[in-house]
Amino acid sequence: MRILIFGSINIDLSGRMARLPRAGETLHGETFSTELGGKGANQAVAVARLGARAELIARVGADAFGSLAIDRLNALGVGTAALTIDPAAPTGIAMIQVDAQGANTIAVFAGANARLGHDDDLARAALALRGASVLLLQLEVPLAANLAVARLARSAGVTVVLDPAPCPDSGLPDELLQAADIVTPNEVEAEALTGIACTSTDAARRAAQQLVALGAGLAIVKLGGRGAYLSGRGFDAVVPAFSVRAIDTVAAGDCFNGGLAVALAEGLALPAALRWACACGALATTRSGAAEAMPTRAEVLALLAAASG
Repeated sequence: MRILIFGSINIDLSGRMARLPRAGETLHGETFSTELGGKGANQAVAVARLGARAELIARVGADAFGSLAIDRLNALGVGTAALTIDPAAPTGIAMIQVDAQGANTIAVFAGANARLGHDDDLARAALALRGASVLLLQLEVPLAANLAVARLARSAGVTVVLDPAPCPDSGLPDELLQAADIVTPNEVEAEALTGIACTSTDAARRAAQQLVALGAGLAIVKLGGRGAYLSGRGFDAVVPAFSVRAIDTVAAGDCFNGGLAVALAEGLALPAALRWACACGALATTRSGAAEAMPTRAEVLALLAAASG
């Protein structure tokens, strides 16, 4: 079972503080760390920690941060043979602030991520898609590259899961949404794509249904502590969240998508796969960090068992 991830790699420069500063305000932080991140890397690590074979197609710079990223990916079990070390751009950087309640602000500087999608990247993707079960996409790399790889995946019969994050101000091209078997926005992204504020289950339902009407095969609106709403192909239901003590919501959505991909690749029916994804996302909030916060398969199974018992 192999899952292909086409996306970003960042090094996260993360600081924790009692509260997030207002515009123009300087606050003293409490702790600081340098960690592996980027939505592509996060989802790849989530897949690998759950026991599946994760192969990542991405770009890093020819710099110390790039070397650090590759070392961490290898240590965490992610396949890096298809990575490119790009001498023309630095490794992507994310600057993250997290408050005492786990809320965060994130500024991303794309660097080499903005150059993903060259012909050699697409050639590696076409080769890696042979025998893959699921393709995971996110939007920290160029839209045109995502669309090209999504089309390759659809031609190869590989399930395409699109995480529309960060959502472009101009929205998504219709072609990309239509190339996705499953689209998984969170509340903010769903509102940006549909104009519907997902402040209730009914609003999430309407947003998910609109995304399906726009061309997505299935829509899953991630609602954080309220679970997730699924619509399309005869499904129309909310899946409840797991009760955990959240300390950091960074990368919880990435963990959700990694868990969803593994569950689908293992043949779980969609409602069960979504329950698995919710468990993965919940566990990611119980520890600090991005890629390093991804849970193991044993932890996910334990949470599912506890909830069903």
